[in-house]
Amino acid sequence: MSETASVEPSITEEERAEHATRSDGAAQAGRRRRPWRVRLAVLACTAWLAFVVLHRILSNRFYWWGPFDVIPPLAFALVPLALIAVAQLARPVRWRLTAAPVLALVLGLSCSGLNFSTLWYTPPSAPSDAIKLVTWNTQYWDQDLQPGGPHTTDGFYAFLRGLDADVYLLQEYAHVDMTKTHWAQARGIDQTARLRKEFPGYEVVIEGRNVTLSRLPVVGHRWLDTTTWLPDDLKPVPDALRDRPLFYSSQTQVTDIRVNGKTVSFYNSHLFQPPQRLMRLQNGPEGSMFEVDRLNFEMRRASYEAIRKDVADNPHRIVLGGDLNTSAAMGIKSMIPDRLVDQSHALPSLYPASWPSGKRVWRLDWLFTTSNVAVSRYDLLDSKGFSDHSVQRITLWPR
Repeated sequence: MSETASVEPSITEEERAEHATRSDGAAQAGRRRRPWRVRLAVLACTAWLAFVVLHRILSNRFYWWGPFDVIPPLAFALVPLALIAVAQLARPVRWRLTAAPVLALVLGLSCSGLNFSTLWYTPPSAPSDAIKLVTWNTQYWDQDLQPGGPHTTDGFYAFLRGLDADVYLLQEYAHVDMTKTHWAQARGIDQTARLRKEFPGYEVVIEGRNVTLSRLPVVGHRWLDTTTWLPDDLKPVPDALRDRPLFYSSQTQVTDIRVNGKTVSFYNSHLFQPPQRLMRLQNGPEGSMFEVDRLNFEMRRASYEAIRKDVADNPHRIVLGGDLNTSAAMGIKSMIPDRLVDQSHALPSLYPASWPSGKRVWRLDWLFTTSNVAVSRYDLLDSKGFSDHSVQRITLWPR
């Protein structure tokens, strides 16, 4: 019985090349025919990853990146999570594309403002000699600038007294005159007599736009000079502030207070707003949008440098609180001295935010201490229409 041998037809090199060319052409045509949702998903996922990488590199390095600093921090968590779902629409490349938002989430999570430590952190119990601290940006003191008023001066002081703190760190001790331009808008005020009347037994320390009230003994106080760290062209105090130079020269007041036999330095800070004029594409009477954003950028960095230098030379326990105009998303937060501990873990919120009060999208108000100061309670309270900032109320004591 004979077998018939099968013979495969031979394929020439020319035929192989022609077949490969047809295959490549078909693949390219397939890519061109991909639905618009695939192309859009690829663009969205890769663009957000590029933005997060650039933000990590450029934030706090160049003033022109400042407008991107004001993005709500929670976006660094919510956007990549949404894009992970979007990536699933790009079926031909979905697994590879998913890697982009996952990487963006990993890189941006520290910018998100999420306070994961509140899920497992248990604050220590307060001893009987713990003190109450309040730190608050009053939004131009007793001016009624928020809707839902009237919010009167008497009501403002009643609200302050009702917080019943041993130490108050208060910012924006000034009024604003919107009929003036730029530096001339911030008007000095003198309510010393009213403060002494409303807070009998408290020591009153006023420097620039910062006020510290203490019913514990004050053993010293000073203001930190920001101008030392400014570029030469920004060092001079503007002419409109000649009669109140600390409105320009200092953004931090330091008051040394005896707490349970130990000296604690309370840093009362209110930093300039982040650069944002470029986002509005708008010049102003105070200068071009570039000049204004550069000033804010340099002033903020100089304020942090002044704090860093003073903290490094200060042998006492330290409490730093106030309106730092800094969110978790901003690279400038890295300028907080390493010696200080972020007390956010004591907050009972997964996403603590302090501005605007009532809506709370951004966290601009902070509390840092040295490790030898303990915090048993930390709350962000609604300011009842007296300010656009929430009130920080803290129970603490020196170890």
